[in-house]
Amino acid sequence: MDVTAESLQRRTFAIISHPDAGKTTLTEKFLLYSGAVQVAGAVHAREGRRSARSDWMELEQQRGISISSTVLQFPYVVHGGVEYTMNLLDTPGHRDFSEDTYRVLSAVDAVVMVLDAAKGIEAQTLKLFQVCRSRNLPVITFLNKYDRPGRDPLELLDEIEQQITLRPTPVTWPVGSGDEFSGLINRRTQRYTAYTRTARGASEALEVESDIQSAFAAADTGTRRVWKTAMDEIGLLDAVGADLDLPSFLAGESTPLFIGSALTNFGVRKLLDAVVEFAPPPSARVDRDGAPRALESPFSAFVFKVQANMDPSHRDRIAFARICSGHFERGMSVTNARTGRDMTTKYATTAFGPDRETVDDAYPGDVVGLVNATGVLLGDTLYEAGAAGSAVSYPPIPRFAPEVFARARPLDNAKFKQFRKGLEQLDEEGVVQVLRDPDMGDVENVLAAVGQLQFEVFAYRLGSEFGAPTEIVSAPYQAIRLTDKQSADRLRQIGGIRILTRGDGELVALFENRYRLQRLMSDEPELTLEPIIADATVL
Repeated sequence: MDVTAESLQRRTFAIISHPDAGKTTLTEKFLLYSGAVQVAGAVHAREGRRSARSDWMELEQQRGISISSTVLQFPYVVHGGVEYTMNLLDTPGHRDFSEDTYRVLSAVDAVVMVLDAAKGIEAQTLKLFQVCRSRNLPVITFLNKYDRPGRDPLELLDEIEQQITLRPTPVTWPVGSGDEFSGLINRRTQRYTAYTRTARGASEALEVESDIQSAFAAADTGTRRVWKTAMDEIGLLDAVGADLDLPSFLAGESTPLFIGSALTNFGVRKLLDAVVEFAPPPSARVDRDGAPRALESPFSAFVFKVQANMDPSHRDRIAFARICSGHFERGMSVTNARTGRDMTTKYATTAFGPDRETVDDAYPGDVVGLVNATGVLLGDTLYEAGAAGSAVSYPPIPRFAPEVFARARPLDNAKFKQFRKGLEQLDEEGVVQVLRDPDMGDVENVLAAVGQLQFEVFAYRLGSEFGAPTEIVSAPYQAIRLTDKQSADRLRQIGGIRILTRGDGELVALFENRYRLQRLMSDEPELTLEPIIADATVL
């Protein structure tokens, strides 16, 4: 097969947003329009309604939020009959799971940013966009919930440009909003699509198109005012040259902007078509030495997510790998660059939330799940083994500075074996960081996380998946630093400091008092006390 030709038919992208902006709903509607699901599930589930396809974890369905990134691969046929393979990485929006989102963003080529039309840029959106910028990811913007009262669209454009320094170039523009929302004008085609509402958004929205002038002329007295406002706004956008510009979009300087309502499916197809048309296909990825690895090079991939127990009946562990070069064939032997060990890929799957299907072939841009890939960890590089392969190692995915700390202990000591297994697995997945005392093992562990909700998920999964009900108790630490053995010997002599080992073997120092850390860095600058990489640092 022609690797380059196959990769041109791939689009690998993530959806990011502040919680409640409609990200998971939009994900569901993408699946609906691709034909991957026949009826879209509602995310804020009322009794008797489906939970979101991408929210596969029981706790997610109970809470109505996304707390784990999900890989969804589906075909999408555009007008003209050409089929594309879409690799959609649905990311958690809750701030406590931002680290999982950062890892996912290392595996995509573009991003869809969802904004609530009533709220605009929110804190978590801004934080996630900083990571997109650090990775030079092109961003398509979707102003969601236009069927509800919202802010002035021109005001939202100004906010996007001022707060994230991306120049918005609206492709679609609303005629009215909230109760007066009548439809969308496509500035590129000069066509108008009348707004139609579907029952609970369960089926595709009816899209009746006409030319702008005919629709304007046919507007009744009640909608003529909002039509006049929309035409004036479009005239202003034309005057300032706010037109789609693909080179600046790909350079991360502008963002094509679309408007609609994910809940009622309106504007979703145009957005999905835009992902195919505008988002870049996979390109050569840079290795540790800064050299780009051509798509046609022998197979290589990197692991950006490890997840256990997606299928509770199998109790397995899946390593999700983004293919960077070459042709993947199920059963091929690959080498782990970190360990030098070879492994087979007999059990390789594509993912669709919790469901999976055996994959025989995959190409750059695709995400494959390697089932029970022993010894494979987050950030590992895999490449084709033997004479046909070519060794490569991609930059590691960094860990981020924890902000909260706790201790975990099993409520039933007879379950300690299951408890220990759960600690090891969830640490490998990056649900939390498990810090251990080399002399005490798992008995005196300290958990470190970006946010408190991670501890809740950690305890929930230990109980439900590993059969080890667990108590989480807050720990008194305020700061963490990387250190080395020589400095650790000195730090142990000082009160209020704990020396522990991270899962990757690094030594860390935990401080009960931030002031003590600052004073120590000033008084003994020769000690190794390195901050852990922060959230806005380049991945």
